[in-house]
Amino acid sequence: MLTLISFVVTLGILIAVHEYGHYRVAVACGIKVLKFSIGFGKPIYTWRLKNKSTEFSIGMLPLGGYVKMLDEREAPVDPAERHLAFNTQPLKSRAAVVAAGPAANLLLAVLLYAIVNWSGLQEPKAVLASPVAGSLAEKAGLRGHETVEQAAFEGDELQAVRSFEDLRWRLTQGALDGRDLTLVLGGDTAGAGQTVRLALSTLGAAEADAQLFRKIGILGPWTRPEIGEVMAGGAAEKSGLRAGDVVVRIGDTAIVDGPHLREAIRTSAQASNAGTATVVPQSWHVVRAGQPLALQVTPELKPVNGVVVPRIDAYVGAPAELVTVRYGFADGLWQGAVRTWQVSMLTLRMMGKMVIGEASLKNLSGPLTIADYAGKSASMGWSSYLVFLALISVSLGVLNLLPLPVLDGGHLMYYLWEGITGRGVSDAWMDRLQRGGVAILLGMMCVALFNDVTRLLG
Repeated sequence: MLTLISFVVTLGILIAVHEYGHYRVAVACGIKVLKFSIGFGKPIYTWRLKNKSTEFSIGMLPLGGYVKMLDEREAPVDPAERHLAFNTQPLKSRAAVVAAGPAANLLLAVLLYAIVNWSGLQEPKAVLASPVAGSLAEKAGLRGHETVEQAAFEGDELQAVRSFEDLRWRLTQGALDGRDLTLVLGGDTAGAGQTVRLALSTLGAAEADAQLFRKIGILGPWTRPEIGEVMAGGAAEKSGLRAGDVVVRIGDTAIVDGPHLREAIRTSAQASNAGTATVVPQSWHVVRAGQPLALQVTPELKPVNGVVVPRIDAYVGAPAELVTVRYGFADGLWQGAVRTWQVSMLTLRMMGKMVIGEASLKNLSGPLTIADYAGKSASMGWSSYLVFLALISVSLGVLNLLPLPVLDGGHLMYYLWEGITGRGVSDAWMDRLQRGGVAILLGMMCVALFNDVTRLLG
């Protein structure tokens, strides 16, 4: 129920803001707006504001919306109202009305990020877990439990790293842009004050997926290697593990943190001669209530996102140390604008890579994935939900600016042609472009829906 409610609220807010952008600028330009609708299909609620000619409605299908303006291309217009028609407006006014929808979504994202920045968000502290063997982090000399205080891309000034999520974002940007990242270590570790350079430019990354972070070697923040909630009937319970057990060694390997423990479980699978994976029993040494204890643990192979991996059916690793990330009014607003710009550029870059085949089409997500993440983020608290809402708002704004004829970006493309040549696109070409745009958009929707179903069933 929470997922459904969160999904409907998410779509309602994003659609309403997008269409209000069109509506508000249209009214400011002196254009008569006939109808403002959130959703398609039969209206379930309709109203009018006092002294306003616009009809407002909520449709049965909340998967879009529209603003219907007076337009001679759609219906005859009274000569006395011709100056109020959309098609009679100067080019700059028509372009402003069309661009206002995506702009409203981007401005909403700035505001949402700013609200989170002002109120503060609990995030894991930028303390590094033990790096993946053979990764960039290990080669750079990182061993785990280091605190990252500052970071900078090559040629840029050092900036404070406020949380692990802040660091993860910089790693993503650097890997996709091919820029090396310098880290300044702090805290109470032996390496405090040292600098470490991660050669992200050597990765040639095309997309930000789990494999990319394994190559970098920084998978998560440092956590104590403790067993949390144990699921009934799972491998952990069968092996005698209990919540609160601290794992100190598996076989002859000392376990230094939660991510290291998860990696040890993950590598318990071995390929057999028949090509199938088998799980090797592990000798675990744990501390329970201050007393050492030896247990034989055999992880079980289970499918996760379409891949069979060893699991023990227990929460692995204690919760990470959290810090409150909060900004003042001006800084919070500026950081909201910066984050919106960064996410927009990252979205465009990923779309471009998908078009030229450098990134997988599996990165496309549809309504089922959005609904799933809406419910999950809402269950984590309003701050997490606002961050999710900002991310989707940016995606919607950027998507609508793409030069596809059926989208706002396509109409802006027509107006660019008109501005350059002095004449509008012919009706024949308009029809061809619209058909092509619909075909491309339907194809994208089908791929996104297929990805959704694959993720959920996997």
